[in-house]
Amino acid sequence: MTVAPIVLRPKICDCSTIGLSQSFGDGSIVSFFDTHRHGGLVPDAKSTGLELLDAAGITLGGNAPQDICVHDDRFWARVLKHRELGLGESYMDGDWDANQLDQFLTVVQTADLRSLVSPSPQLFVLGMKSLLLNRQSRWRARRNARAHYNRGNDLYQRMLDSRMIYSCAYWKDIPLEADTTEPDTRAPDATEPDTVSLERAQEAKLDLICRKLGLQAGMKLLDIGCGWGGFAQFAAQRYDVEVTGVSPAEEQVEVARQRCDGLKVHILHADYRDLRGKYDRITSIGMMEHVGPKNLPGFFDKCRELLNDEGMMLHHTIGSNDWQTSGDPWFDRHIFPGGVLPSLAQIAKAAQTHWSIEDVHNFGPYYTRTLLAWQAKIAAHWHEIPHYDERFRRMWDYYLLSSAAGFRARVIQLWQIVFTRSKRQRPIWTPVR
Repeated sequence: MTVAPIVLRPKICDCSTIGLSQSFGDGSIVSFFDTHRHGGLVPDAKSTGLELLDAAGITLGGNAPQDICVHDDRFWARVLKHRELGLGESYMDGDWDANQLDQFLTVVQTADLRSLVSPSPQLFVLGMKSLLLNRQSRWRARRNARAHYNRGNDLYQRMLDSRMIYSCAYWKDIPLEADTTEPDTRAPDATEPDTVSLERAQEAKLDLICRKLGLQAGMKLLDIGCGWGGFAQFAAQRYDVEVTGVSPAEEQVEVARQRCDGLKVHILHADYRDLRGKYDRITSIGMMEHVGPKNLPGFFDKCRELLNDEGMMLHHTIGSNDWQTSGDPWFDRHIFPGGVLPSLAQIAKAAQTHWSIEDVHNFGPYYTRTLLAWQAKIAAHWHEIPHYDERFRRMWDYYLLSSAAGFRARVIQLWQIVFTRSKRQRPIWTPVR
């Protein structure tokens, strides 16, 4: 049975997700309806919720982009009881909608409603697990990767660009489809979907990474978390380098090997901790979010073991404004098990002593446009993959649009960080943009 695709931009809803809870961390934001720090349910959950919405300029049943409609009044108590899980899962169940979910979440975050809430029970449980366990150990990392990246290549093929690049595109100087002649002054915060120009923006990002790394023919490049092989293919074809890519997800490895067949590319189904050898350059694109705070020092130690003395590396990662040790309960359960967004402070601490940070480039607002482009693409193709039911589609829309809101509100960031070894005489690194 084919289900009609959900219209993502208008008629999507939720209030706490990547954006609100900073993608994987600070789940307290989700339960913004709770104004009582002492805990417990509010006597009249609906009245309390309406008061907070009104204070933020959000109207129940209104026509503004940020306004919401509630289809089941159990939503209010559900959110107050289960916080981020209640908010996200009630959206998945169709209990409520927003005229434009990304706009609603942006308003909630810019109004700083999370400062009024108490931490959720689920966040406490996750925090304790993260404190007592390494939730990104080798076997857990394999399980976590499979849970997200093995959902189905048919899904990602319809959402991403032709190279299947699953990370923020670089929209600098790339116009919206509606205007292909003038420079796009709205690129950092575009609200219209981009699908055709997504190809150009992703290629621009791949080339940016290659230029920052100073790739030259014959170099050996390691791509940690190579995904479906799009960057490895690009670097081998355009810069004539020998690439080794590694991923713990079987479905990614299968596609990556097919994509890079005949090129100087080796795709390994392995954990980065098991790698051996020496490389002139190392990169990870959208992988550090899965390393985990307990493993960041070991990650940099492994890179130091693998990188040649005069080498250079670049890590492209989503980041948190705050020091995080655990993730958002809704994201942890439904999207990225074990995922934790690192802060710059956590990265710098893990890299200190052995690494010089040459450059930090933040283009997080470009992720809003990237996510809206992905959402527009998958919305147009849900009918081709009817085995993903309506609840899954609502979950996926919630994931994409709440993330878009988080980047627009600047509560989460996107960094490209260039590293060289410390205790080396090197010229000043000239920033590449």
